Amino acid sequence: MTDQTTTSNWVTNKVVLIAALAAIALSIFQIWQGITADLSAPVFRPIHLSWVLILVFLTIPLIKTQHSSALYLFGRGIDIVFIIATAWASYHIISFDYDDISFLLDGLTTLDQLSGLIIIVLLLEATRRTVGAVMVLIAALFLFYAIFGDALPSVVASRGFSIEEIVRFHVFSTNGIYGAPLAIAAGVVFIFVLFGAFLQVTGAGKFFIDASFSIAGKYRGGPAKASVIASAALGSISGSAIANTVTTGALTIPMMKKLGYKPEQAAGIEAAASTGGQIMPPVMGAGAFVMAQFTGIPYSEILLVSIAPAILYFTCTLLYVHLMACKLGLQGMEVTEKISTVLKDGWHFLVPLILITTLLLMSYSPILVGISGCVAILVAAMCRKHSRITIAVFFAGMKEGALLALPISVACGTAGIVVGVVGQTGIGLQFTQFLMALSGGYLWSVLGLIAIAAVILGMGLPVTAAYIVLSIMAVPSLTELGVGLLAAHMIVFWLSQTSNVTPPIALAAFAAAGIANTSPMKAAVQAFKLAQGFFIIPIMMAFSGLIWMEGQNIDFVKAVILTVGLIISFAGTIEGRLATKLPIAARGLLLLAGFTMLVPNLFINILGIAIIIVTTIINYRASKSERLQPIPVR
Repeated sequence: MTDQTTTSNWVTNKVVLIAALAAIALSIFQIWQGITADLSAPVFRPIHLSWVLILVFLTIPLIKTQHSSALYLFGRGIDIVFIIATAWASYHIISFDYDDISFLLDGLTTLDQLSGLIIIVLLLEATRRTVGAVMVLIAALFLFYAIFGDALPSVVASRGFSIEEIVRFHVFSTNGIYGAPLAIAAGVVFIFVLFGAFLQVTGAGKFFIDASFSIAGKYRGGPAKASVIASAALGSISGSAIANTVTTGALTIPMMKKLGYKPEQAAGIEAAASTGGQIMPPVMGAGAFVMAQFTGIPYSEILLVSIAPAILYFTCTLLYVHLMACKLGLQGMEVTEKISTVLKDGWHFLVPLILITTLLLMSYSPILVGISGCVAILVAAMCRKHSRITIAVFFAGMKEGALLALPISVACGTAGIVVGVVGQTGIGLQFTQFLMALSGGYLWSVLGLIAIAAVILGMGLPVTAAYIVLSIMAVPSLTELGVGLLAAHMIVFWLSQTSNVTPPIALAAFAAAGIANTSPMKAAVQAFKLAQGFFIIPIMMAFSGLIWMEGQNIDFVKAVILTVGLIISFAGTIEGRLATKLPIAARGLLLLAGFTMLVPNLFINILGIAIIIVTTIINYRASKSERLQPIPVR
């Protein structure tokens, strides 16, 4: 072993130790700030982001390969320079005197501008390492637009801003990098990601998976249905559809394959179910907290109106899973553990979830609710001998929670640049006018264009970042066409999830394909089919009363019935069966009945529902007669 190899190994070991200590310290700092709220926004947000950037440079080296020790050490040297630059620039920003308003008149000093530029550049570099180059490119394009907008055609032109104005707006204010997206990521999202990490290290995650198998495992296609239920339970607190896919999929995908599902079907089921976890209350994905900030609507209200759409989504996914099992002739698992046994061993893990749901519905501060949940899961684990954890496991959860939050905070900081440019230049209004002109002012067309934009953005952006970018650009066009503010944001939030399951780049499906050992594109096609709810339900949000508001009970019930009808009709048409195989004519009739759910006419809606019910009854009777037919003797 050469001296350089020995040195590189020593450096790696020391960096791992330093990163672990820094991650644990970040979690402690976040909990302290969440409880005391001692630090003001201009101080807390830069501290959080600088800590995150330093952790990114520690844990994700510039040059990852160690085949060349000299090259690796050179890259590590650059990382150290980045860390020092981050600390210096952040200290300068934190100690900036906002009370002296002379900087608004005279502009920033050279040192101020330098520190701001360093933070912008290093944030983009951290984004490249954690999220990918696409988001960096989008942020860079927006920055170039802000600087050189005066050189563009008048249709899209802005007045053009100097470097000093860009830095002042995006760094030395709470409008850009340190704006609302980072505020949410640094506050409530971090705490709930930490809560999810504690669920995993204490064994609560395994309990929810075991309970799902006990409930659904014995039914037709049991492991697949258990996968859907487990993903619904864990997905809302994992913070990432991909993380949820890998966590639950490692257990459920092999079991689905063993039962008889094709590998691409098993991968598609897990991807669709895991992505659905991001819209499942009580926690949902990080974007839901951003929505509360953007709309000014209490999170408790967003939670309540999200329950029915989320249940409908998983109903849709479970229906596809069942029809696939019927088509393949699959049965349930031969042996499943009794739910009473599972509950006996893990009922105490339900207490933290009940607690955070109750507190969120009572409109307590989401940050304090998340901290209460972290304490509750640790106390619950310590109350039973078989689930007690050691100090080492506790600190492992603290470290894992901080590391899981890194890409979220970095993405939200970079998304803040996009939000800031939109506010600074006024391009959002121009985009809304462009969208309205391109769609002809029809809601159908606007929804289609937003769905396409969501898929394209999602190819390179995390879901939360895609939602932030899309909401500031597209929500105004929806509200202009008469869609309510909350419904408009919910539509964009749901459509932003679709990139995880929509070809050609479907990250959750690709992650599941790796576990299932199948073609990523085949898995993506299956996931897209199973996740039809992500397209069906936003349509119903726009054209019906599916987003419940006070005093709209009848409209809400009607919307739920029509959505169920639409789900059944599309599932039966695509799979070609309900209880048994559907004739071609019946499939066509079922598809036609589905489209009647979208017509704003009660008589036509009732007619469509009647067709679906009659077709289902006839198909069920046909399946019974098939089972009664004598088996021919050969």
